[in-house]
Amino acid sequence: MSNLKIRVFKRGETEPETTITIPGNILKIASKLIPHRLAEILQDKGIDIVEIIRLSENPDAQGTLVEIEEHKKNEKVVIALE
Repeated sequence: MSNLKIRVFKRGETEPETTITIPGNILKIASKLIPHRLAEILQDKGIDIVEIIRLSENPDAQGTLVEIEEHKKNEKVVIALE
């Protein structure tokens, strides 16, 4: 099972401001522990956490799933399976 990585960058920065790593073997349980702010961002962007969990079970599903750029907030969120 792949780990879920969520990274939040400030615009123009190469190092993330925040990184959240959820180990794949506990992703189903941990999905209930995702910070409320992050869950709202995902939902607002139409990202289905249940589908991400399903994908994490496939060893061939690796890499960036989505990049979200919040121009007004000067942020970029990258969601990946690693």
